[in-house]
Amino acid sequence: MARAILFALLLACYQTVFAAGQLYRVTHEGKTSYLYGTIHVGRDGVYPLDAVASRALLDSNALVIELDIREDKAFQLALARHARYPDGDTVQNHLTPATLQKTVQALARAGIPLASVQHYKPWLIANLLVGAELDKHGYQRSQAVEYALLAAAQKQDKTVRELESADYQLGLFDSLTAQQQEQYLLENLADLDDGDSLKRSQALIEAWGAADKTGIQAAWQTATSGDSISAGFMNRVLLGKRNPEMAANIERIMQQDQVAFVGVGLLHLVGDDGLPQLLKRRGYQVEQLY
Repeated sequence: MARAILFALLLACYQTVFAAGQLYRVTHEGKTSYLYGTIHVGRDGVYPLDAVASRALLDSNALVIELDIREDKAFQLALARHARYPDGDTVQNHLTPATLQKTVQALARAGIPLASVQHYKPWLIANLLVGAELDKHGYQRSQAVEYALLAAAQKQDKTVRELESADYQLGLFDSLTAQQQEQYLLENLADLDDGDSLKRSQALIEAWGAADKTGIQAAWQTATSGDSISAGFMNRVLLGKRNPEMAANIERIMQQDQVAFVGVGLLHLVGDDGLPQLLKRRGYQVEQLY
């Protein structure tokens, strides 16, 4: 009871002062877990967890995240399987001359030699270029919210569980056909050229930082709308396929009598088929704390 009162007081004090992302409390048959929306980049020196999220994590028995990003060996194995061409093959053999020229120019602007990425498939090169653009503007993968969650969990000696695996996540991108991968690369090159890529990322990051429900909804709408390969892949696969699987995994964890703090990418929480709505349809009580 004392913990519940303390949590309520913290929420009242901090949700209007400082909150980031979205935080839900999920209950079912006397069991409670928390669902927290993260972003996969951050700014150096900015600690991303507010007092309410920190308290929820402290009160949990386990931290559950999409992927334990500390496990580099598993990630490298997945890269070799899904993101690299076999020895003797390069991306130059899989792009039209026009696309290759645009790619070389974009890599040069990012300070990335073609030779260092020529064995990577187009979808990974696109993602690397987007990441390089974010890094140039101070948004670093090494400052992702997940690192703060993992550091806190380690300090509190909590169990860490994964909802997915690196092999699974990279395999989703590898499911794109060769033609789709080239188009995905071209779309990202165009968005980098006109600044749309950075604007969209900044809009999501700023909405997350202010716990801005309207801004978060708008960012989700932008990411999933339209007839581009990128939007279709986001809507159909990165969210549409994964969200039901995540909901089923969260349900299994809660059935194991765990009080879990589940941190997943913010866009997984949005829309009629986001995790909160999917869990409600499974009979869980889901309360948005902010």
